[in-house]
Amino acid sequence: MKFLGNVLATVVGIFIFMVLSFFFVLIIGLIVGSTSSDEIHVKENSVIELDLSAITHDYAGKYSDPWVTIFTESASVGVSDVVNAIVEAKKDDKIKGISIVNNNSGLGMAQTKAVRDALIDFKKSGKFIVSYADGYSQKEYYLNSVADTLYLNPAGDMEFKGLATEVMFFKDFQDKTGIKMEVIRHGKYKSAVEPFLDNKMSDANREQLTALLNSVWNTIVTDVSKSRKLPVDKLNAIADGLLARTPEMAKAQGLIDKIGYEDQYDAGIRKALKVKKDKDYNRIKIEDYAKRLNTIGAFGEGSDKIAIIYAQGEIKGGKGDVDYIGEEAMRTALQKARKDKNIKAIVLRVDSPGGDAMTSELIWREIEVTKKVKPVVVSMGNYAASGGYYIACNANEIFAEENTITGSIGVFGMLPNFTGLANKAGINTVVVQTHKNAAEYSPFRPLSDDMRAQTLESVERVYRTFVTRVATGRKMTFEQVDAIGQGRVWSGAEAIKIGLVDKIGGMDDALKAAAKMAHLKQYRTENFPEYDKNLSDMLSGLPFAKTKATLIKEEVGEENYELLQKIKQANSRKGVQALMPFELEIH
Repeated sequence: MKFLGNVLATVVGIFIFMVLSFFFVLIIGLIVGSTSSDEIHVKENSVIELDLSAITHDYAGKYSDPWVTIFTESASVGVSDVVNAIVEAKKDDKIKGISIVNNNSGLGMAQTKAVRDALIDFKKSGKFIVSYADGYSQKEYYLNSVADTLYLNPAGDMEFKGLATEVMFFKDFQDKTGIKMEVIRHGKYKSAVEPFLDNKMSDANREQLTALLNSVWNTIVTDVSKSRKLPVDKLNAIADGLLARTPEMAKAQGLIDKIGYEDQYDAGIRKALKVKKDKDYNRIKIEDYAKRLNTIGAFGEGSDKIAIIYAQGEIKGGKGDVDYIGEEAMRTALQKARKDKNIKAIVLRVDSPGGDAMTSELIWREIEVTKKVKPVVVSMGNYAASGGYYIACNANEIFAEENTITGSIGVFGMLPNFTGLANKAGINTVVVQTHKNAAEYSPFRPLSDDMRAQTLESVERVYRTFVTRVATGRKMTFEQVDAIGQGRVWSGAEAIKIGLVDKIGGMDDALKAAAKMAHLKQYRTENFPEYDKNLSDMLSGLPFAKTKATLIKEEVGEENYELLQKIKQANSRKGVQALMPFELEIH
């Protein structure tokens, strides 16, 4: 027995040693890798490879703990860095062009447009942009259509068919399982809760979705029309009839230029660069080029600064991170920017569908205080809806892209109720209380009339506050905001007509406006927030800590797992929500 105990102790010791060794090697590797950005060199006659597949956020984040920064080094590039890199590449004599090969990004439509606009500006230098794909998705074609020459694989396909979205309804699921979502809302368009109330789409929801998709599509075909020199009517006819679904059809319609393989595409680049056939041309990844520029500090001049504060993700409260907006990170960032004498103005970059109403109010208040000291300009990304619009509405000026999704001025309360499920399982809940309203809401009891009335009162109070904030910030009456509110979403192109935004434009336009307000001719930019995240938080996100989710995905499949996550997410939203009415995935 003692022998077995010694063997077991040895095995455990070896295992612990191996785990510690693994982390030691990993950390050393990351430290060494983190210094490699200083050694990134751009060779003469180089081409930038624009692969955006690993880039999702506008802002990749920075952290108070340097160890966390080291661990996130590989993902330390955001869309804003990519745009800045393209701007600098336009002036870099060593960069001769940009190559886009099989780019499949997770960027939203407004982010895609921001990159696209930077590429259009890049072409003014006379340098080339070329594109190759085994198959073009619709969103990727929108980006790639700026290229001078577009290649498509002979066996590939082309997606150009218009826009669509789908909404999942859960009423039958609730009836069958006994799991019910008790819904209290304000706003006829607040369709975040509609899937729990009915099995079909309301006329109001269909109206807003149709208008939104048409507005976004008009932006796409207008931009593609300019790049490909094709009439908008022809592009709509191509989409309606699927007239570009094969390489031959796409070329005949003028959407692409050449049908060929990637080696033929590379041969064309070598020819443009005057590189011999048996030699490869110099390439540099956009991430590496952006990291190099960040390292050498290539942006801006002078001691005066404009702070760019990124509010991205759902508004949840708490500390905040690159994936969600937390009160602590936002308030700290605004306070630092407000107190820094070298920071003369602030651009708030909002990319959020909204979320917790109280957190939105607290951030709104911090902006209101800051605005009295320094100008605050908002730049809207993919979304600035509901709570995302709440935190933007009191800025001195608001910019949005034409395909930004904004508005959604409405609130709702949603309470999970398992009474039906409990009854089916033979569970009965009894409450003993001293006063009529002493017992809190329980998901195992039917929602009482008094509790429903109290929740509705809270929803109405938050809605009135929300509308009042918008009315004050936008210099409108309560009635005017209420008329365009009711939870309805609008595109940026629509929002400018009804007064929710001031101008159509991207981050660069917002920076110029902020500089003008602060009377700056030269300035540097500084990014915020700095997230309070330690190494233990970071390690919890490593793959070995996510085995449960991985196993569930493997067992039930990706789509079923996403369905479970939606139900879990709905259950986790407590209190009144100022959240965009649906998750919009445009196909």
